[in-house]
Amino acid sequence: MRMIGHLDSEAKARDFGDYLFVQGIDNQIERDKDGLWSVWIHREEDLDRGRALLNNYSANPSDPRFQNHARAAEELREQKRRELEEYQKRVKKGKQLFPQLTAYGFGPVTFILIFICVVVFIGELLHAKFVNSLFLTDYDLQNIGELGIWQACMARLTHLNELLPEVRSGQVWRLVTPIFMHSTSMLLHIFFNMLWLRDLGSMIEARQGSLLLITQVLIMAVISNFAEFLFVGGAFYGMSGVVYGLFGYIWIRGRMDRASGLFLHPTTVWMMIIWLFVCMIGVMGPIANAAHATGLLVGMAWGWLSAILRRK
Repeated sequence: MRMIGHLDSEAKARDFGDYLFVQGIDNQIERDKDGLWSVWIHREEDLDRGRALLNNYSANPSDPRFQNHARAAEELREQKRRELEEYQKRVKKGKQLFPQLTAYGFGPVTFILIFICVVVFIGELLHAKFVNSLFLTDYDLQNIGELGIWQACMARLTHLNELLPEVRSGQVWRLVTPIFMHSTSMLLHIFFNMLWLRDLGSMIEARQGSLLLITQVLIMAVISNFAEFLFVGGAFYGMSGVVYGLFGYIWIRGRMDRASGLFLHPTTVWMMIIWLFVCMIGVMGPIANAAHATGLLVGMAWGWLSAILRRK
């Protein structure tokens, strides 16, 4: 679903929405915070036609061809409602598989990611052997524990050709799989990560598609995992770096491109930023701060660049 523009009154928005519906273009109107009414088109193939009609309507809203479609539109909607009811009686609804836990539904890829995290968490509790192969690496430089954080980071960068032997030998999944692991001694770790993943991931899937979410999770996982490795070695885990990446993407893309359909309440933004710095000062114990910060920066850069490209 994509936004094609705004109208300055509810009456105009409803008249135009009815006209589009009669023309076979499924649409939705929403009131924005600034008092304008936005027009959303459901299907990508109707975007160009919808924009052209909106331009014509904005130029001459009193044109008779745009008037008096409310009754015809309501009859069509009623017909579609009856057809949908008949269809739902014959087949199992998708909502039974992916419940409507958020305003935009539960994305299938988001559901699969959460399911994998839960399976891995159970494996950790049972001390399953496969869990050890999910860490980024089991190898680190000798005596590196005697160095400070930044010195250790520079030492790892200097000896990169000696590090990550498992990945270099073909176990490339290790670049991603630490995101599926969580602390078994603190249930809140996986609980809050999965809550954020459900909301942020489902929003991206609903507004911009599952393929984008898969791509973002993989790229953000690799970059944030590698950044955390440089600072602390291979003994880390958690979805937090990816969560902060998705948060950064939605935050910036939503601010710069309102037509993207992405939005975060300012209170949510402040809460995530404050939590980032609370973790950094050490009061919460060992936290993957490098993964958090790197994921956030990658997500913000992704959101900024995608908004710029969208404008062009």
